[in-house]
Amino acid sequence: MDAPVKTTEAGCRGCRNGVALPFSFTMAFHPIIDLRRQAIWGYEALVRGTEGQSAGSILSQVDEQRQYKFDQACRVKAIELAGQLFPKTEDTRLSINFMPNAVYEPAACIRTSLETARRVGFDTRRIMFEFTENERMADTKHVARIIAEYRRLGFITAIDDFGAGHAGLNLLANFQTDLIKIDMELIRGIAGSAARQAILAGILVMARALDITIIAEGVETRDELTILAEAGIDLFQGFLFAKPALESLPAVSFAG
Repeated sequence: MDAPVKTTEAGCRGCRNGVALPFSFTMAFHPIIDLRRQAIWGYEALVRGTEGQSAGSILSQVDEQRQYKFDQACRVKAIELAGQLFPKTEDTRLSINFMPNAVYEPAACIRTSLETARRVGFDTRRIMFEFTENERMADTKHVARIIAEYRRLGFITAIDDFGAGHAGLNLLANFQTDLIKIDMELIRGIAGSAARQAILAGILVMARALDITIIAEGVETRDELTILAEAGIDLFQGFLFAKPALESLPAVSFAG
């Protein structure tokens, strides 16, 4: 049986008092590409079991009492692996998912991430924090404070799964992140859907007005890529280019 994950002592009471994690996990890395530059923009760290088990199998073990420790442990694991795997001389970004409801005090809860980045020599300006919520956020003002603090510290911020569930216009009305990632359900079948193309056009107009960069995630076909690129999107993520690789950086096909 794997030993429980150990984490650095965190700066807020939620992380100090949370229940220890009785399971182990690791990260797989999935590239985000800049199609125009034909280059790797960054990699998203995705939770996996130590033998490649799905994210769902890990997340199903995270209850409310464990979410604080789990959120911190994910950040530490992602940064540690990025420090080992990412090119030292490039500005390749690391994208980390986080749970806003697992952050008591933004300035305190970020300390472990800052300490880990310093320890492994990873520039914090290369770190992007992206968030999404399956349930409506109870306190959007608190989330706005998190975003403001992270941006003040030089992190990149993003809304994941934009257009799905509650990750939508109501969030942007309260705060603006540096990027938004368009949900794959909007992208799926976009080549043959005038409605999806019209919605995408509206999102792009809004994003440009707010100075927000778009990432199209979940791209799986050449037809999807063509429509998205012609609309003016440069950043992409999806199985068309590569599949996530466990504790390593996968080979990327820019041609799809």
